[in-house]
Amino acid sequence: MAFVCAFCASGKLVAAVCHGPQLLIEADAVSGRTLTSWPSVRKDLRNAGARWIDREVVEDGNLITSRKPEDLEAFSDAILRRLHAPMEVARGM
Repeated sequence: MAFVCAFCASGKLVAAVCHGPQLLIEADAVSGRTLTSWPSVRKDLRNAGARWIDREVVEDGNLITSRKPEDLEAFSDAILRRLHAPMEVARGM
Protein backbone atom coordinates (compact mmCIF):
# COMPACT_ATOMS: atom_id res chain seq x y z
CA MET A 1 0.00 0.00 0.00
CA ALA A 2 2.88 2.38 0.68
CA PHE A 3 3.96 2.02 -2.96
CA VAL A 4 0.44 2.73 -4.28
CA CYS A 5 -0.02 5.72 -1.95
CA ALA A 6 3.35 7.16 -2.96
CA PHE A 7 2.61 6.81 -6.67
CA CYS A 8 -0.84 8.35 -6.35
CA ALA A 9 0.52 11.26 -4.32
CA SER A 10 3.37 11.84 -6.79
CA GLY A 11 1.08 12.57 -9.71
CA LYS A 12 2.73 9.82 -11.76
CA LEU A 13 0.57 7.73 -14.06
CA VAL A 14 -1.41 5.03 -12.21
CA ALA A 15 -3.43 2.44 -14.14
CA ALA A 16 -5.88 -0.05 -12.65
CA VAL A 17 -8.16 -2.62 -14.26
CA CYS A 18 -10.95 -4.87 -13.00
CA HIS A 19 -10.76 -4.91 -9.16
CA GLY A 20 -7.54 -2.85 -9.12
CA PRO A 21 -9.38 0.37 -8.21
CA GLN A 22 -9.94 -1.15 -4.76
CA LEU A 23 -6.26 -0.40 -4.09
CA LEU A 24 -6.91 3.21 -5.11
CA ILE A 25 -9.75 3.36 -2.59
CA GLU A 26 -7.44 2.09 0.14
CA ALA A 27 -4.87 4.73 -0.92
CA ASP A 28 -7.52 7.47 -0.52
CA ALA A 29 -6.95 8.41 -4.16
CA VAL A 30 -10.49 8.31 -5.61
CA SER A 31 -12.52 11.04 -3.90
CA GLY A 32 -13.69 13.55 -6.50
CA ARG A 33 -12.28 11.47 -9.36
CA THR A 34 -14.04 9.69 -12.23
CA LEU A 35 -13.21 6.00 -12.66
CA THR A 36 -14.48 2.71 -13.97
CA SER A 37 -13.97 -0.85 -12.71
CA TRP A 38 -15.49 -4.28 -12.58
CA PRO A 39 -19.21 -3.62 -11.86
CA SER A 40 -19.10 -5.10 -8.36
CA VAL A 41 -16.57 -2.41 -7.30
CA ARG A 42 -18.92 0.41 -8.37
CA LYS A 43 -20.55 0.84 -4.97
CA ASP A 44 -17.19 0.84 -3.17
CA LEU A 45 -15.90 3.58 -5.47
CA ARG A 46 -19.03 5.67 -5.04
CA ASN A 47 -18.89 5.23 -1.25
CA ALA A 48 -15.29 6.46 -1.36
CA GLY A 49 -16.37 9.62 -3.18
CA ALA A 50 -15.62 8.70 -6.79
CA ARG A 51 -17.86 9.10 -9.81
CA TRP A 52 -18.20 5.68 -11.49
CA ILE A 53 -19.03 5.35 -15.18
CA ASP A 54 -19.43 2.26 -17.35
CA ARG A 55 -16.81 2.72 -20.10
CA GLU A 56 -14.00 0.54 -21.34
CA VAL A 57 -11.41 3.14 -20.32
CA VAL A 58 -11.67 6.23 -18.12
CA GLU A 59 -8.86 8.76 -17.76
CA ASP A 60 -8.93 11.32 -14.96
CA GLY A 61 -5.71 13.19 -14.36
CA ASN A 62 -2.99 10.67 -13.58
CA LEU A 63 -5.48 7.78 -13.23
CA ILE A 64 -6.42 5.38 -16.01
CA THR A 65 -9.00 2.72 -15.17
CA SER A 66 -10.69 -0.05 -17.11
CA ARG A 67 -13.44 -2.60 -16.44
CA LYS A 68 -12.48 -6.08 -17.58
CA PRO A 69 -10.18 -8.27 -19.68
CA GLU A 70 -12.19 -7.57 -22.85
CA ASP A 71 -11.21 -3.88 -22.46
CA LEU A 72 -7.47 -4.55 -22.22
CA GLU A 73 -6.65 -3.43 -25.76
CA ALA A 74 -8.19 0.02 -25.20
CA PHE A 75 -6.67 0.13 -21.69
CA SER A 76 -3.20 -0.66 -23.04
CA ASP A 77 -3.59 1.89 -25.83
CA ALA A 78 -4.46 4.60 -23.29
CA ILE A 79 -1.45 3.74 -21.13
CA LEU A 80 0.94 3.70 -24.08
CA ARG A 81 -0.41 7.00 -25.41
CA ARG A 82 0.11 8.65 -22.02
CA LEU A 83 3.60 7.16 -21.59
CA HIS A 84 4.64 8.41 -25.03
CA ALA A 85 3.19 11.91 -24.49
CA PRO A 86 5.99 13.12 -22.14
CA MET A 87 8.61 11.88 -24.61
CA GLU A 88 6.97 13.78 -27.45
CA VAL A 89 6.81 16.96 -25.36
CA ALA A 90 10.49 16.57 -24.45
CA ARG A 91 11.37 16.21 -28.13
CA GLY A 92 9.36 19.31 -29.02
CA MET A 93 6.75 17.45 -31.02
